[in-house]
Order: sequence, then structure tokens, then C-alpha cells
Amino acid sequence: MSNMSEIGDALRQGSSWRSSRWLGALLLVAVNVCLGATWLYVTTSDSDITETLAGQGEIVSPEPRVFIVKCSEDYENYKRYTGCTPQKCGRAIIDSLVTRDEAHVLRRLAERGLALAGSEGGASILDLHSGALSMGKQFVNIYRYFGDQISDVFTAEDFKLYRHIILYSFAVIAETFGLDPTLMYLTKPTFFSRINSTAAKTQHDEYWHPHIDKETYGSFDYTSILYLSDYGSDFTGGRFIYIDQNGNRTVEPRTGTHYFLVKKPFSINHVSK
Repeated sequence: MSNMSEIGDALRQGSSWRSSRWLGALLLVAVNVCLGATWLYVTTSDSDITETLAGQGEIVSPEPRVFIVKCSEDYENYKRYTGCTPQKCGRAIIDSLVTRDEAHVLRRLAERGLALAGSEGGASILDLHSGALSMGKQFVNIYRYFGDQISDVFTAEDFKLYRHIILYSFAVIAETFGLDPTLMYLTKPTFFSRINSTAAKTQHDEYWHPHIDKETYGSFDYTSILYLSDYGSDFTGGRFIYIDQNGNRTVEPRTGTHYFLVKKPFSINHVSK
């Protein structure tokens, strides 16, 4: 089968996926420096949740809901960048970063890209910056694999909206936490993520393990998550959970919810199954 035929078949498959139950999100991360990856195995359950930072039925707008937390002293062990390195740490939620229509456009963009392949397990990613796309038990570069034919999948308007949302995300994070957006840069990975109930085939599919972001991705100082589907109607599970010393806190995904974090480097979090 030619690559063009593969694209055509994938796009037809993608249209049928829109009615399936899946958790979709766009994960954006800003700032630099890379370290290794670490998984922590900690058990938690829904019954352990002590606070919901934002419920699925809530609309947090026009101002973000901000939760300031104490920064870890371990931050002193990392290189600092004036105007960019966090001076305070916290978590914030806002629903006005994008409209629901814009979120739906992003979701359709992600569906078209992920329909080209996808993981054999339950978690697939599409990284428009690097071109990484889950395919079976590995990753391929969509720009090399499909070449110029990728223009049949993504349009200039798709990339324009994508860039706009990234820049707006920078501005919201900077304003909320007193940073200079001109000194913030995207690092890797930056990706769309689709999670479903298919059994995991590789470690990359095991999204539910509690972990420490700053150790898993040393380049992360800030993480920005934009949800593209609704908890309770599009999917069950999939809640973002922070495992704190005094209890577990969760965010219930809602289409268009923007959840962003200034890292408390050694706090543990995970996505529920």
C-alpha cells in the first residue's frame, strides 16, 4: 500500500474514532535542561482523593484559580535562569485559554494525526515539533515517513491555531507567576496524547504510574496541559492526581480546561486509570 493510500485510510478511520471514548490532551512544556527519567511506584485510589481542585462541571474564568505551594529546596541544585526560573511554585487552572470551538479544532487535528498510526497499547502521542508519532510498539517521524503528503493531513490554519495557543499559554503562565514570556521556550516533548482502555504493550503505554516530572523530564520547569475531552461523558478515569503529603488532589478534565504548573520539583503526580 502506498503512503497516500495509508493516509486516506487513516483519515477515514479517524472520522469514525470521534465517537469513541478517549482522553485527549495537549501537553506543552516550557524551558530547558535535560536529565534522565525515573518511574516511582506508589499506590493510590479514588477513595484517597481529599480535594478536587476543579470539578468537571465547573467553569474557571476569566481569572485562573491558583494554588501556591512551597518550592522544594532541591530546586537550588538546578541551574537557574533569570526571568524564567520559578521564584514561586504552584498550580493553576483556567477555562478561557481557548474556546470550546478552538479545542474541538485541536482535537480534530490530533485525531487526524493519530489516525495515521497509533500505539498497540492504550497511550498514543503525536508531537508536531519533532514529528514523533506512536506506531505499534515504537515511534516514527511523520514528516520523514509521509513526506510532502502530510500536507493532506494538516493545514496551514491548523498550525496557525496551534502556534497561537502555545504563545497564549506562555502569556497566561507568565502573568500568573510573574515571569517574562520572552525568556520562556518550548522544550521537548510537546505533544498530543490519546489514552484509551487498550491493554498496555510497552512501558510507554503505562501512563498511570505516579512519577516526579522534574526527574522524568529534567527540562520541565513549567507544564501546560490543555484538555480536549470531557471526564464523565467522553471517558472515565483519566483524572490528573497530585499525591501530596497531606492528601491527594485532582483535576477532572473538561474540554478547554487549561491546567498549568510551576514545578514543585519533587511532588508526585499521575493520571488515574
